[in-house]
Amino acid sequence: MIYKDPQTGFLVADPEKDPLFGQLPAIEDLEVAYQNMIISASGWRKIFAVSGNEEDITESITKTDSFLMALATEAFYRHYKPKTVIIGMDTRPTGPAIADIVCRILLAHKVAIKHVFISAAPEIMAYSAYNPQDHFFYITASHNPIGHNGIKFGKQGGVADTKEATNVIAIFRTLITDTNSLPLVQNLSATLSVDTYQEVLQRITQEKGNALVAYERLILDTATNCEDELAFGNFVATLRQEIKKHPLGIVADLNGSARSLSIDREFLESLGIRIHFINAKARQIVHAIVPEGENLEPCRQALEQAHATDKAFVLGYVPDNDGDRGNIVYVDDQTGKTYILGAQELFALVALIELSLFKDEKTPQAIVVNGPTSLMINTIAERLDVQVYRSEVGEANVVKLAEKIRAKGYQVRILGEGSNGGNITHPSKVRDPLNTLVSLIKLLSSTARFKTITGLNQQPSLMAALRALPKRTITGSFSHAGVMRISTQNHALIKAAYERIFVQEYAQRRQELAQKYNIHGWREEQTEGITMRVGLGPAYRTPPMRGGLKIVFNNQEGRDTDFIWMRGSGTEAVFRVMADALGDDQERHDYLLSWQRSMVESADSELE
Repeated sequence: MIYKDPQTGFLVADPEKDPLFGQLPAIEDLEVAYQNMIISASGWRKIFAVSGNEEDITESITKTDSFLMALATEAFYRHYKPKTVIIGMDTRPTGPAIADIVCRILLAHKVAIKHVFISAAPEIMAYSAYNPQDHFFYITASHNPIGHNGIKFGKQGGVADTKEATNVIAIFRTLITDTNSLPLVQNLSATLSVDTYQEVLQRITQEKGNALVAYERLILDTATNCEDELAFGNFVATLRQEIKKHPLGIVADLNGSARSLSIDREFLESLGIRIHFINAKARQIVHAIVPEGENLEPCRQALEQAHATDKAFVLGYVPDNDGDRGNIVYVDDQTGKTYILGAQELFALVALIELSLFKDEKTPQAIVVNGPTSLMINTIAERLDVQVYRSEVGEANVVKLAEKIRAKGYQVRILGEGSNGGNITHPSKVRDPLNTLVSLIKLLSSTARFKTITGLNQQPSLMAALRALPKRTITGSFSHAGVMRISTQNHALIKAAYERIFVQEYAQRRQELAQKYNIHGWREEQTEGITMRVGLGPAYRTPPMRGGLKIVFNNQEGRDTDFIWMRGSGTEAVFRVMADALGDDQERHDYLLSWQRSMVESADSELE
């Protein structure tokens, strides 16, 4: 009996058709499928499309990949032994096939399932946050192309930290190499009660509704920094009154993402925002998923047209497929031209807004960011008497470090990865474009608030607020110049070689750097998990030494001015580099980035 989602008409599952029935895949094929999967604390991802084409929109996955996901689910179960699991997915066509397998294995283990079908990542995590006994298992490949898919898992509103993820990965690897594993999961799926599975599917609409209620509650909790429902009502009423005086319009290009089935439209309209949505039907994916560069052009153009008709339209956003990132386009209110807002600038602006509005004189404040987040944050934090703490790249890392800093008595209102775009605003534990939009709405809807945030006594303007940010020139998150492919797979070796080359070349360039850029010194920062160590060499790293490595430069007075950074990606087969340069000096940035690339290339060549 085929079950289709009542809201979308999409196929969810056929409880009577067992995807693991029949001949077992060859162990060799399973090993190849495993080797093609990128596995890290940030998520597990691979191409699941049967054709192997990463842009294929097929709904089917191979028999081998079906067993691969069955073993991944078994690993998840063995580590957590959960009683209840919330299962959801983004809008990738292979999502239901993967979810079908996940449900079967967990139900066979007598785990209760709350199936929410297509759900934005912040939505499913909000549902788990208000049901702390529940784990979540989310099927997504985030910003990867449509033919990819993967998983994230966790509990209490946040993805698993590095330690938990590593344990699950170790169990998964053991299962892959155990010849008894394939018959085990096949038997689990075969013995599942069809009636039990059917009951789970029939509750999808109810569970989806519960998730939406939880999500709106968390958005308001985050916006007001409290859990008082009366405060929620006052906040919405106040914003509505302010927006009547300062009308705001927002364009959204949802690109067929999971946000097309979330609370975006209803929530923004409840605040009195004028909205214009495009590509707002689930799976109406009309351009590449990653919300960067040319993929923001349809939204930018739609905003330009909307602003020409109605001057209230000044913002637009584009999420990735699971909806936890949402990059921004905006209008220059003086010229009417529209622009794409860089990830680092957006993060810095939201940090400035929230840190300015939620000062607590009795409690010390801190902000937690990842290693490659721009030094803009340090300048803003110094101005507002806020401490800066840095972790390794990875959402789970900044969330866990923020929890540790709160335990020391600090208020950590804002955290996140400026380098990747999107802020995490406490008590949320995941990036969320709605939280970002609410911060920008606060900025633009009140003259008094705008002055508090920027120090400018004028009509609210996003362009004016951006001009008030510290000036930096930064390698874009998805800049081609920021991505390298290297031959060396051993990160310990390439980092050691890089350090030797840097010390030699810095000595050679010392005079040039001092005269041309007022760079007189440096230090090395290395991040792993929630730990940052300052020092040169392997003594400041731990195996497998895959963390970020950053050289921070300082001027004659000892103040930090610039940095160069490098790290192998945990979710893609690439090596990332970047430069963060003082001021709006493109030549300075390009010099540092070119130098960084050349040192990485030299280190790689030395090891070939």
